[in-house]
Amino acid sequence: MTARFSRAAEAVLRDAGWTPGRDVSTATAEAIRRTEQRVGAGGARLRSFAAAVAALNEFGGLAVVPKEPGVDHVPQPFAFDPLLAPVCAETLADVATVLGVPLYPLGVEGDLAALLAIDERGRVFSIDYTGEWFLGATTDAAIETLVTGRRPPRLRDDGTWPDPAGTDEPPGRSAR
Repeated sequence: MTARFSRAAEAVLRDAGWTPGRDVSTATAEAIRRTEQRVGAGGARLRSFAAAVAALNEFGGLAVVPKEPGVDHVPQPFAFDPLLAPVCAETLADVATVLGVPLYPLGVEGDLAALLAIDERGRVFSIDYTGEWFLGATTDAAIETLVTGRRPPRLRDDGTWPDPAGTDEPPGRSAR
């Protein structure tokens, strides 16, 4: 076990094919190229950035199936593959406007029920038909949230979210 992940998170990541130092940069480059070729309504397109590339280089192609019952809810399977995400440029642009930073698709959660997205600061979000959710300040933290079934805070209309520690101070937004 590494000190990087909880025992439960590391176990399901390893079951999915992850190992420390994993690098699928060739496959990531192709997935990003194909994702960026998609054109949304009105001509909207996605552009990758360093945080998205880094996350996909390590976790791209993994389909993770949590095994534990979950702390707050039953965790759903999730996959790191931007090509599984529906054409989502408009949705991500709308959320990015509220957050003040660009977003890029990382993959999906559940039975394609939610879009996993990362911002250029490395923060990860889940976007579904009910709203937008802050999963973690890093990909590792987001994986822990997804695997453990902890309820993530919902984004407010101003792009902030309640601090999971309970102080109701948002953990921060990027400067615009």
